[in-house]
Order: sequence, then structure tokens, then C-alpha cells
Amino acid sequence: MVRPLPPCLQKIAIEELNEDPARVDDDIQALKTWINQQPHLRARTDDQFLLSFLRGCKYSLEKAKSKIDKYYMLRSKFPELFSLRDVDSPNILEIIKLGVGLVLPTPLNETGPRILLIRNGCYDPNKCNFADIMRVAQACNEILMWEDDYAIVNGFVHIMDLKDWTKQHFFQVSPSLMKKMAVYSEEAMPLRPKSSHCINAPSIFESLFNMMKPMMSEKQVNRMIIYGSNLEKMYSKIPQKYLPKEYGGENGSIPDIIAHWEKKYLEYREYFLDDAKFGTDEHLRPGKPIDFENLFGMEGSFRKLNVD
Repeated sequence: MVRPLPPCLQKIAIEELNEDPARVDDDIQALKTWINQQPHLRARTDDQFLLSFLRGCKYSLEKAKSKIDKYYMLRSKFPELFSLRDVDSPNILEIIKLGVGLVLPTPLNETGPRILLIRNGCYDPNKCNFADIMRVAQACNEILMWEDDYAIVNGFVHIMDLKDWTKQHFFQVSPSLMKKMAVYSEEAMPLRPKSSHCINAPSIFESLFNMMKPMMSEKQVNRMIIYGSNLEKMYSKIPQKYLPKEYGGENGSIPDIIAHWEKKYLEYREYFLDDAKFGTDEHLRPGKPIDFENLFGMEGSFRKLNVD
């Protein structure tokens, strides 16, 4: 019931993710059994979906259970950030057509991590709601969970292009919002970030990065590399050929990538509508209730995240 991996990825899954092909079905069934025993949790039990969590957690069943629980808990608690339903609404389609987040066609070094180009400054902050941009981004991640074996097995690298990113963009991202994004990314999503490269970074970005650091583990901080306008400094990590044509590379063109993903989002329209029936009911959660105020509230110190 799961998609077979190409040999190059199967080898990595075995050697780096602890995948034992003879045990995959048993591990998936163990997650299904656990989900069915949780009174508060309504989760998908499709084999391919659960396999993404197993691979993203290097086959630690306990980590996979925790991520699945937090994945649905946070989507239920903050649907305005993490749950896209109205993919064909005018404002969502406008964000998709802007191409704020682009999944580049060819992975790094042909068979390595997936490359995500985030063009942080390409939208008008007076017209676009950042929460909607987040919902579109998370919907993209969910599609990758279902379809992209390179992203699941090898993880991904971010390139954040901060050209035209202004203080208006900066003020859309509050500390509380940053905490939600960081916790969801690291503790709920099975996609594993490998590195983040910030290009064309203005001076104001240093202020944002300093705000984020208290929330981040040492490993997260070390994954972030900030460049100025000299892209050549990045080429030792991400060769130019793996950038889009508009950046002097060979990895697709921005209009073509946007058109492909607009079609992809619309293909998932019924899936996103159906997704509304999944989530958590915190009133039914066994044991101690989740302290959301302490976890995400404006008061108190930032929480450190433990990142694998």
C-alpha cells in the first residue's frame, strides 16, 4: 500500500533512517493501532501518510506518535495558520500565483534534499494576510508529505530570498506567531530541515533573527546561514545550476513552477476539504491537559525546542 522508493533513496532510508523493509508494514500497523486507541485523536491512517512520519522520525515509534498528535493538535488549535480549506478562494489563489514559496523541480545534486525557495518580500503586506501565506505554505508541505520521496527521505534545504523584504513584512510576524511556526515546524511536521540560506538579507533581518534565537536549539541556529547580496558565497553549498533560471540557474523557471503548483493545489481541493474532519478534541485527551498559554502565550520566556 506504499510507494516503492527508487534504489538511491531506499539505500539512504535503510542506512540513515533505520528503515527495515521487512518491518515497514508492522510499524505502520503499530501506528494505526495506537491512533485507534486515542479517544481525543482523529487522524488519517493511510499507509503512505503514516510512513512519512515514520521516516521523518527515523522509525522511532514514540517520536512518530508524538509528532502525529502535535500535528493534529496544532492544526485544530490554530487552523488560521496551519489548515487550508478554501484553496480556490480568490485571496488564496492570489498568494499561490505570487509564488511566495517555490518547490524547485530538481533536488540538490540530483538525488539529494528538496530545495524550497521562499521569496519573503514578493507579496504586499498591506494586501496579503501573513496567516494565509502560512496556510498555503503548510498545504504545500502536506502535499510534499504525500508525494515527494526526496523531501521525506533526504529532507530539504531552504533558500530565503529577502529581496524587497521590508519592516512592514517584519511587523506582520509577532513573537507569538514565530513560536507557533517554530513548534509546528520542528515538533509536528515529519519533513526534516537540513539547512536554511538567507540571501539578500537587509539589516532589519538581524533583529528578527535575534528574536528567534531564544526559541531555537543550537542545531537550528547552526543550520541558518545569512548572506548579503553576493549569491556566489552560497554556491559552495547550493551550486548555481540548482537555482531557477531567474537566478542564473537551470532548475526551472518561476512562472512554470508557479503554474505547476497552482494546478497541484487545485487537484488537492477535495482532500483539503475532507481534512476538516481530522484533528483533536482536547476535552477527551487522557491525562494532563495541554497548557497552551504556557506553550504559546506572550508571557514567560521562549521555550527551547529539542530538534533531532
